[in-house]
Amino acid sequence: MIKRVFADYPLVIIALFLSAYGIGIVYSAGQTDVIQPAVAAAYKRQLGWFAVALVSAWVLSRASVRLIEWVSWPAYIVACVLLVVTLVFGSGAGTAASMKGWLTIGGVRLGQPAELAKVTVVLMLAKVLAVNREAPRSLLELWRPALVVLVPWLLVMAQPDLGTGMVFVGIFFAMLFWSGVSGPLLLLAASPAISLVLSYKTMAWGAWFLILIAVVLWYKPYVVEGVVLIVTNVAMGVLAPILWEKLAPHQKARLLVFLDPSEDPKASGYHVIQSKIAIGSGGWLGKGFTLGTQKRGSFLPEQHTDFIFAVVGEELGFIGVSVALALFLLLFLRVIRVASRANDSFSSLVAFGLLGSWLVHVIENVGMTLNLMPITGIPLPFFSYGGSFMLACWIAIGILVRISSEGRGEADALPIGLRR
Repeated sequence: MIKRVFADYPLVIIALFLSAYGIGIVYSAGQTDVIQPAVAAAYKRQLGWFAVALVSAWVLSRASVRLIEWVSWPAYIVACVLLVVTLVFGSGAGTAASMKGWLTIGGVRLGQPAELAKVTVVLMLAKVLAVNREAPRSLLELWRPALVVLVPWLLVMAQPDLGTGMVFVGIFFAMLFWSGVSGPLLLLAASPAISLVLSYKTMAWGAWFLILIAVVLWYKPYVVEGVVLIVTNVAMGVLAPILWEKLAPHQKARLLVFLDPSEDPKASGYHVIQSKIAIGSGGWLGKGFTLGTQKRGSFLPEQHTDFIFAVVGEELGFIGVSVALALFLLLFLRVIRVASRANDSFSSLVAFGLLGSWLVHVIENVGMTLNLMPITGIPLPFFSYGGSFMLACWIAIGILVRISSEGRGEADALPIGLRR
């Protein structure tokens, strides 16, 4: 029997608009008064990666969801192996020169395996969660999904790459939420991390600990779970100073300037200060495409990668920023629709996991340019220069198109081919 294969054209069009918008800004980022050859030519390389990404997305849109599910395990293992290799043959770049995020052989940077690892973690986590008919109801039942995320998380934190580590955590909780895990259980699962963050201030940690005790008494987990949870939260409070000392110097500096950028205005605080100046000077309509003075004077660091959103704010103003955020909102709503229409749990979880990954990227990237979040060197999806990330984003689009084509009901679709 021959069936038509349909493309979710609203999803593809939104992604195309985001990519075109992003490549345009990457081009603008390279137009500076002090010529930076690598940055000036970045848009050409980005166009090349965009073409490769489109082909990859088309190929994946032709594969069945069952085939994608079948390759989840091999893809996950390959991704973890590449992360291990990166620890040996890795190098850093830009504001994170001391890390080992790029797989580098013979002085040539081949890409960031962590970007593809995000997609494989989503696939593997969906496979594990979809096995059970009911959502996990206790912390003990979370060990399998936690292990899926923990392995690559430890590997990226060893690079160290805090931003990618945050994305893995976001994927984990987004997919647990979509699988039906209750809010209180999610809160208990996240409690060690919350304790770690709040431990910088004794009063805040103490207040949180009382709330935790109340939630434990109300939710009534198993006795062993409750005891382990309390002990773990206390341990996080005690270990926080030790973990702080383990952070790389640039990571400490980023967290400190998040609390007070004026503490180191000429070094670690320089990035966020220049970013806020650029965005604030854009006004309603901006200074014009390629005409941003902060960018042209090369005051804005990493303007084609981590701080590309500041270029949007400076040159296209509030209107340009609103258009970019509106496109992301449309993308997220469309992906939720894909997840809701999916034929099975695996497909639905994959769609929502990919959404969770993009959501963390957007919140963190936009937030750090405004000093609402600490700087972690995390790129903006479809916008920031980077071949691996562009490829990973469009691989995700290809998977979503396939899930949508096999979903329930109409998808406002156009035929893209035939399949038996």
